[in-house]
Amino acid sequence: MRKEMTIAERKLWYILRDRRFIGYKFRRQFVIGNYIADFVCIASKLIVEADGSQHVESSYDLVRDEYLKSKGYRILRFWNNDVLLQTEGVAEAIYHELNIPSPASSMPLSRG
Repeated sequence: MRKEMTIAERKLWYILRDRRFIGYKFRRQFVIGNYIADFVCIASKLIVEADGSQHVESSYDLVRDEYLKSKGYRILRFWNNDVLLQTEGVAEAIYHELNIPSPASSMPLSRG
């Protein structure tokens, strides 16, 4: 667990905190089993992750995601660049996922 958020995490947290995001409550750095999720909406079982390049083709992330999915969570991953440069698109994707759940939601927007 980190005390300091990345710039992308700060930007996402600004959008998601205090029920600002259409009334959904998100928690930051939430522990699920042996893993920590960046942001979680428990009511909708949605995890939102802001990822840097260290997550490209990460076998750890694959194992982690399978565990979280086995617990009923859906996972949205966004590259840090997308959070910083396409914030509105990221917010729209989260909104869509909260309102129209989809099983194919764990892919990043781009490889940027």
